[in-house]
Amino acid sequence: MRYLSTRGGVEPVSFSEAVAQGLAPDGGLYLPETFPDLASELNDWASLSYPDLCHAFFRKFATDLDDEDLRKAIHSAYKNFSDPGIAPLVRLNESWQVLELFHGPTLAFKDFALQLLGNLYELQIKRTGKKLCVLGATSGDTGAAAISGLLGKSGVKVFILYPDGKVSPLQERQMTCTGAENVFPLAIEGTFDDAQRTVKELFGDLAFRESIGLSAVNSINLARILAQSVYYLYAWLRLDPAIRNQTTFVVPTGNFGNVFAGWLLTQMNVPIGGFRVATNKNDVLHRLFDSGEYELGSVSPSLAPSMDIQVASNFERLLFYFLEGNSQRVREVMNCFRLEGRYAFENFSIPGFSSSCTTDKEIPEIIGNVWNEYQYLVDPHTACAFKDLPKDQPSVVLATAHPAKFPQVFEDAGLKIPISPVLEALLDRKPVKHRVDVNPSSVRSFIESKF
Repeated sequence: MRYLSTRGGVEPVSFSEAVAQGLAPDGGLYLPETFPDLASELNDWASLSYPDLCHAFFRKFATDLDDEDLRKAIHSAYKNFSDPGIAPLVRLNESWQVLELFHGPTLAFKDFALQLLGNLYELQIKRTGKKLCVLGATSGDTGAAAISGLLGKSGVKVFILYPDGKVSPLQERQMTCTGAENVFPLAIEGTFDDAQRTVKELFGDLAFRESIGLSAVNSINLARILAQSVYYLYAWLRLDPAIRNQTTFVVPTGNFGNVFAGWLLTQMNVPIGGFRVATNKNDVLHRLFDSGEYELGSVSPSLAPSMDIQVASNFERLLFYFLEGNSQRVREVMNCFRLEGRYAFENFSIPGFSSSCTTDKEIPEIIGNVWNEYQYLVDPHTACAFKDLPKDQPSVVLATAHPAKFPQVFEDAGLKIPISPVLEALLDRKPVKHRVDVNPSSVRSFIESKF
């Protein structure tokens, strides 16, 4: 299996090379050159445990890795999840189920990919002998999950940019209270989009990138997308076969990676009923699906901070398929968006997609309604998935984070304040963070000072 760039400026690479590079040298994102047909595998896979299903799935893609090494890396990634089902389905009513994705070490869905990515990096260092500098940007959960997956790993230094004061206090503590010598949380003035732009510019400096072994943990890294595809497949296989093809996955998302991971399965002949993109008030994706216009707006801090994003990096991957693999057109669209901050599509339509937008005023109301009706507590991001959700439509809502990560939302709304012992333990630890200017030169200098 080989992997090509959405922008078509580099030769296809192996799985290991795609993971190591993260962002392709031409600025594009990696995608499989072809997709396996999973239709004939589904019956056999239905009874597999989560780690075994993940292994069976990744064998289709990580064809250059030793199979036993791959198996061990995957099983090790999920051994510290608190629920034996790893990603349990919880039924709320006859039509709605919740896929709980917050049972990993940092209580967020990002753990599914980043616990595994950390182990894949470890395999890479063992195989090549080359140290890695891992760089990422976060709006909250990615940073904590990346740090957890790479904590103390030999040969890896981790640098995570995040917008100072714009993530929840507990999310920040998860990044800054590790005590690990190989972890550097970098607080910037600005937004997640500013941090992500700086990361991409540094990846565009090929000499710097090569000199320190730069690699990416954001969802621009294809390994993250593929790892997230697994929990959609795991949930789909546990649905009543009579409704599988009619079930919609409802996905809180800002950077589009989470929902794109599910959509990829449809390219492998897994007949998923549809996808609903649930945004907060930073609704660039909702506007795209509603009007066909992809337009940069100003980021507005919200009660669901992990979705405070206006540049959805993974949209480029969907764009590649929308434009039927025409890399030149992808380059033209992305360049226009970079220069003008907008691009209007004619007849933009992707079968199976719908979307919604939820305001800050609505989030506490939805949390209260779900609690009152089902005695089930959802975090502010997951609450966005319930906006205007039809009660007669078979749906799986992705619960992306544990409610305890956002206690202020519940306190302000007069609701029960959720508690997690994992997070409570952080309150006694001393945070350590580093402030840097949000520009490539400042971040590059800081990174170089640690090598």
